[in-house]
Amino acid sequence: MPNAERDERFMRRAVALARLGNGDTHPNPMVGALIVEDGKIVAEGWHKRAGTAHAERAALAALGRAPKPGAEMFVTLEPCSTRGRTGACTEAIIAAGGISRVVVGATDPNPAHAGKGFEILRAAGIDVVPGILADVCARLNPIFNRLITTGTPLFAAKTAMTLDGRTATRSGESKWITGAEARADVMRLRRYFPAIATGAGTALADDPALTARVPGEKISCPAARFVFDRRLRTLEKIGALRLFNDEFRARTVLVTTAGARVPAEAADALAARGIAIWALDAENFWADFRSRCARAQLGGVLFEAGAELLGGLISAGAADYVYAYVAPKIFADPAARPAFAGAPLARLSDAFRVKNPAVTRLGDDFLFEGEIAA
Repeated sequence: MPNAERDERFMRRAVALARLGNGDTHPNPMVGALIVEDGKIVAEGWHKRAGTAHAERAALAALGRAPKPGAEMFVTLEPCSTRGRTGACTEAIIAAGGISRVVVGATDPNPAHAGKGFEILRAAGIDVVPGILADVCARLNPIFNRLITTGTPLFAAKTAMTLDGRTATRSGESKWITGAEARADVMRLRRYFPAIATGAGTALADDPALTARVPGEKISCPAARFVFDRRLRTLEKIGALRLFNDEFRARTVLVTTAGARVPAEAADALAARGIAIWALDAENFWADFRSRCARAQLGGVLFEAGAELLGGLISAGAADYVYAYVAPKIFADPAARPAFAGAPLARLSDAFRVKNPAVTRLGDDFLFEGEIAA
């Protein structure tokens, strides 16, 4: 007989399947599905990329036959009820025959569609059990959730820090605050986000590549890498920084303000490398940046940066999500470098709050993540 523990076990497998599409499904969500007969998994599927079969159809195709009467399907997201490019998954489940129970993780975040898939399946006589590991399943797709509810890109702040909120010693030593498991999880995030941003200070101090290095895969680069440099400090290092010279250099974008003057020689050097310059409206800086990202079809930006950029992003109310990797270490040094340095805050009530926070253990470290309240 089905029970909550059993349902969660199968749903965790569906979540693992969904993650196989990490970074490849935009603008669609990552979704995993499996079919269970007589208590055993007989078929699995996941959404691989936009335009291909949804997870439910992929699982049915993998089965290669009609499900046995009494079969169950487990899926991380409410089956779609609109036809789209690949057809409604509710129709496919009903037409397959045999499936008598559908267990779902997260409800469709689109207010226009939420719950409709459940209604259609129930009208066909199928038992629907929603909300199994709902938070876990919803957190699979923060970019999709933001796009479908607001139509705008997700801005996420990422940091790695000690228990007392420090990212480096007073001398700047930061490798490594966190352990191998946490650093590997950062590669997952880099693989997921279509754009990654850093600041001039981090670019000059660390010379990052902002690429994803996942075991068993080629090094991958996001569609865009942003270098925020209002004072144009990185221009003195055009010939040295990896972001300006590696094989992915044409994906780098220098972000500054409309009033900044880029010397002709530097502008030519950037243009020769295929590097664009976004000169943003200083008065509406973050709104302008979000608008340009939307026009470039970049659904999410991961900010891997120092205290000034991350603090400014949050203080301006422009950060939507946070990933904070916390190591069980304490510097206890007021001169050590902080994770965030934004505008002064006088009242506790003015603090930025994280909604529905989740904590994941990664070796000795912890990932704290959640949506930043508006």
